[in-house]
Amino acid sequence: MAVIAGDGRQNRLPTVLWPMMFGNFVIGTGIMAVPGTLNELSTSLQVSVATAGQLISAAALLMCLGAPFFAAIVAGWDRRRLLALSMVWYAVLHLACAWAPNFATLLFLRVLAVIPPAIFTPQAASCVGLLVPTEQRGRAITFVFLGWSVASVLGMPLMAFIGGTLGWRAAFVCVALLSVVSAIWVWRAMPDDVKPPALSLAAWRQTFRSRALMVCVAVTMLYAAGQFVLFSYLAPYYKYKLAVTPGELSLMFLWFGAFGFIGNLIMSRSIDRIGVERAVMIAIGLIAFSFLIFPLGVNIPLMALVCVPWALGCFSSNSGQQARLVAIAPSLAAASVALNSSAMYAGQGVGAAAGGWLIAHVGMDALHWAGLAVLLLSMAVSAAATRFARREAPTHEGQNP
Repeated sequence: MAVIAGDGRQNRLPTVLWPMMFGNFVIGTGIMAVPGTLNELSTSLQVSVATAGQLISAAALLMCLGAPFFAAIVAGWDRRRLLALSMVWYAVLHLACAWAPNFATLLFLRVLAVIPPAIFTPQAASCVGLLVPTEQRGRAITFVFLGWSVASVLGMPLMAFIGGTLGWRAAFVCVALLSVVSAIWVWRAMPDDVKPPALSLAAWRQTFRSRALMVCVAVTMLYAAGQFVLFSYLAPYYKYKLAVTPGELSLMFLWFGAFGFIGNLIMSRSIDRIGVERAVMIAIGLIAFSFLIFPLGVNIPLMALVCVPWALGCFSSNSGQQARLVAIAPSLAAASVALNSSAMYAGQGVGAAAGGWLIAHVGMDALHWAGLAVLLLSMAVSAAATRFARREAPTHEGQNP
């Protein structure tokens, strides 16, 4: 088992984390390609926006079920090969999606295309403990998840711009090319024989029996669902409410992503100082505040301001949750991180499905209110998770990998 202690400088993270961060950027860009091109997908394939949103729900369902399943399957695999091959799969299936002749075919291929996110993100996070010293673990995990924030800064605006100018198929081809670059970088940078300990059935049972871990995972599902009620349909919402052009939509996503990156950067630098529980609560609270004042976004400048708190908390909340789970029970990180990824994707699927139903039956004005209600619930559940974690602390003491 390879352990990388770094280059001897206490505050510098090892360079091997960079391809893992870039891989998450590519994964995030591919995931957000559908929300970013939803208008073009709907028009090109001649389906309603709510129907096109099923691409998000179906993919999220596969990622939800796949993360813990694949965590058990690939437990003993060398992470260099696993992560590189998953990005090759991502490339091939995105190329296939780009040539899908109709919506039904695209839906089937899209489900297959999101197998790598169910593998790469949780498995990259779970092996961080083998690559950095214990005192850098929280910072290293949040650094790896900066890739998702960078995807929101560059990836989603890029997908929206390419989709609006060259078509959604060109956006999928772009994801495929980035996936090839990611696979090569991981293969060249990762050392051989990085294999986190395989989880036994007893470890899985211990994970499921931990109230702190399972309630913490529930928090992720709730705040993901609350956000994706609206986030899944931001492109049609902006077009309907603000009459944005493809260029303006791309700039809106770029603005959102820039503050998402800033939020994750702040989380990375402050989480060990302020504590994981407080950091996560602040992040979710910022998102809820944006949803509360969402009706004030009556034009593009005002909407940009309204979305700033949401962006600051959007990706940093997930980074904080990953670090929170590892802190609760380090020896169970492979299982809890996989379950957390499942919860995130389940929340996305539930949120996208709920948002589609609301659009069809109530209208777009109901999206942010429904999301706000779920976000407030997630904050209450997060407070409960903190109480459970404190009660279980003696049980998990000394369980370092």
